[in-house]
Amino acid sequence: MNLTPQDIEDIERATLDAVPPEGTARLGRWLVAIDHGTVGRAHSAVPMAHTATDARVVGPIESIYDGNGLGTVFRVPAQKSFVAFRAELMARGYVRSKPTCTFTGEVSRMADMADGAAVQLLAQPDDAWRAVFLGEGFDPVDGASRVQILARAQHAVFAQVCVDGQTVAAGVGSFSRGWASVHGMRTLAPFRGQGLASQILGAIAREAQRRDITRAFLQVESANTHAQALYRRAGFALAWEY
Repeated sequence: MNLTPQDIEDIERATLDAVPPEGTARLGRWLVAIDHGTVGRAHSAVPMAHTATDARVVGPIESIYDGNGLGTVFRVPAQKSFVAFRAELMARGYVRSKPTCTFTGEVSRMADMADGAAVQLLAQPDDAWRAVFLGEGFDPVDGASRVQILARAQHAVFAQVCVDGQTVAAGVGSFSRGWASVHGMRTLAPFRGQGLASQILGAIAREAQRRDITRAFLQVESANTHAQALYRRAGFALAWEY
């Protein structure tokens, strides 16, 4: 998928619509997300354009985070235009961590994954949906933080799959700035490998079609090859890594 500069800005803004931080600041072409939780996208600074950036922005962004009692985190695209910027960060003592892929795809391909018939779409998360993030095998502190942040998602639906009265899989679809986006995909361990994530993707895609949205994006850690395989089957492809 060929992305325009406006697409890149819209994706970054839509990301913060889906994982809304406690606050945001704008500094030039940088969005600075301010949050005390564990979700990196909600407490990092990200450029809204993929052209070369002036390293003099680092100090002012650090001051914003210092003023909020937070360490400074940057989401830097792994592209040639940011080589000098990354070098400046490394010189200041920053380290690389959690490489993450931004994937984009067509909603029509995503809808072909499954019919989504088993999925309930909620306008607001309920206790059963929240419980999936606190299930066995998930970090309870991180799970609680993700629930709190995702529950603030704008223009969103909260997807869940129930088996014998228990919610066993969950996710979020957000529809913002002309894009559908997928977040918070979770399946309890005993129910993995049964295609429940595919059903959730299908349900989110059909809701996007209902809203006349044709394109989708998501972010997934580079090390999570299992999830990446699912998303590639749904037609997603790498747009950039940060």
